[in-house]
Amino acid sequence: MATWQVINGGVTAPKGYRAAGITAGLKPSGLPDLTLIVSDTAAIAAGVFTTSQVRAACVDYCRQRLQAKASAQAILCNAGQANAATGEQGWADAVQSTQWVGQALDIEPESVLVASTGVIGQRIKMDKLQAGIPLVVAALSETGSDTAAKAITTTDLVPKSIALEMTLQDRPVRIGGIAKGSGMIHPNMATMLSFITCDATVSPPLWQAMLVRAVDRSFNQITVDGDTSTNDSVIALANGQSRTPSITEPGADADKLEAMLTEVCVYLAKAIARDGEGATCLMEVQVSGAADDAGARSIARTIAGSSLTKAAIFGNDPNWGRIAGAAGRAGVHFDQGQLQVCLGDFVLMDQGQPLVFDRAAASAYLKAKSEGAYLKDDTVLIRVSVGDGAGQGTAWGCDLSYDYVRINAEYTT
Repeated sequence: MATWQVINGGVTAPKGYRAAGITAGLKPSGLPDLTLIVSDTAAIAAGVFTTSQVRAACVDYCRQRLQAKASAQAILCNAGQANAATGEQGWADAVQSTQWVGQALDIEPESVLVASTGVIGQRIKMDKLQAGIPLVVAALSETGSDTAAKAITTTDLVPKSIALEMTLQDRPVRIGGIAKGSGMIHPNMATMLSFITCDATVSPPLWQAMLVRAVDRSFNQITVDGDTSTNDSVIALANGQSRTPSITEPGADADKLEAMLTEVCVYLAKAIARDGEGATCLMEVQVSGAADDAGARSIARTIAGSSLTKAAIFGNDPNWGRIAGAAGRAGVHFDQGQLQVCLGDFVLMDQGQPLVFDRAAASAYLKAKSEGAYLKDDTVLIRVSVGDGAGQGTAWGCDLSYDYVRINAEYTT
């Protein structure tokens, strides 16, 4: 049973954080495009980043900074230009960004982490950024999370935000998070960014390990289109302002904090999958019976990422063969004679054999989910069992609609 509760405030819900999002003129649309998150004090910092060999300057910069020192006090994010594949000048722009923020906040530039999202191959509009930094600093607020969440979006239809609170050592501890992502989502650590704040005191190695495991169970288990971004970044700060005892070793308190961190990441990951470009529903794929959790997660992610499965869901077609085929190519050994496939409450296949089912009713189930987009009933549940092993895993995705092609066919034109 969960020991936390949902609260308002996003990344500014934990103590000692301020945030803001403004329009700096970076996006051609004129929508908000510059976000700043600041901790009142230096915070322990952890990060998980894209494994792509083509990376944005901000990714390499943050990796280098966190390897040198696992602390930070501010996160700057621009939307509109990815600053990826921009060579030495892109790197210089990222460094310059930290210097401007450091000057504006009167902190060391090395305490500033940076992120970018937008069109690959385009540098940040540095004149607009320089002019915008004093404005976003002036706008910083203890209630600024919503504006920050809006200003990191690109093709997203909705901002994504969550905050949770629990009691640890008789004191409240909070974790808040915001994320963006809609297309180019297939994280390997989706374009996908997430910034997380926490007011607990955690040792740097433990905080990094917690974040890696949380990402493996959340952001690394979503897919929209099978494309990994050049800019994928998850950055988490923990500033200790809750004044709870420091968590330096694995144990009960560490487990509780990691569980809450994972819940924040899962919520944001599902929000990204639900907001997939052109999506009409969220797909949740639950796999059981594998030899281990890693195998189950791999099967679940392969099914969620199958273009044929996604197209069938969009077409309200209960085509279990697409699901079974995707499970079989996940690279995980199992006995097909033990395969079971369920769609909602409909059992479509059992013990490796197709079953007679009400196809019209199953199709109606899918249609009802697509009509409930952004509501509590928009989740298409796919359950797959591959044997009697203890391994379990869940992945999230969305259907593949005509609009996905339209959005991406016109992305830069």
